[in-house]
Amino acid sequence: MESDEATARWERLAPGVARRRMPGWDATIGVIAGASGVLLVDTGATVREGAEVRRDVREIFGRAVTHIALTHAHFDHVFGTAAFSGVEVYGAAGLAELLERGREELRRDAVRHGVAPEAAANAAELLVRPRHRVSGELTLDLGGGRRVLLADIGPGHTAHDLAVFVAGEGGAPEVVFCGDLVEESGEPQAGPDAVPRRWPDALDRLLALGGEDAVYVPGHGAVVDARFVRAQRDALAERFGVS
Repeated sequence: MESDEATARWERLAPGVARRRMPGWDATIGVIAGASGVLLVDTGATVREGAEVRRDVREIFGRAVTHIALTHAHFDHVFGTAAFSGVEVYGAAGLAELLERGREELRRDAVRHGVAPEAAANAAELLVRPRHRVSGELTLDLGGGRRVLLADIGPGHTAHDLAVFVAGEGGAPEVVFCGDLVEESGEPQAGPDAVPRRWPDALDRLLALGGEDAVYVPGHGAVVDARFVRAQRDALAERFGVS
């Protein structure tokens, strides 16, 4: 049964599609429910956050998460995955290897950004790598006609950026979970693992797949439209000196 408290934490984007803006870093977690499967987009900054999201999804949709898509390898998007036992995990080609060799840096980064050292160490120790490698595009069937496209859009914000495209139903627009390729609550962050010169091209691919009428969900911040994404693409091109 759906609780008012759990429901209040989630923003409905379309029938069977919602997202939550997590506290602390305002990172988006998305959920897409079909007749037989439930896909989660990213998992939060700690195992505890992941466990809270797992409970929310079960309360709101009456079913457990069956699939997870990780948009990129930053702690606030991947450290909650260990809370989902037995779930099929997807990531862009190369993400699994990056997480394996980079778990200590992820732990340090989490602590630098305010995660309690014990919680960061626990999440790093239990870090789950994707078993399913997305190279190009992959369609998931969640049942009842609900199909979701996973696309290896990067490099851009990182070397391995995945986007999730949810076709609209009943006249609703398509919903695109962008990961941190798009940010609304601040200027897009380009850390040492960013590939700045390729980022505008990644946003061109995102727009080509999503289209003009889609709802674009940034990795941080409020939902935006294609015009916003295009403006951010142009700003990034100017920032990084890309034509």
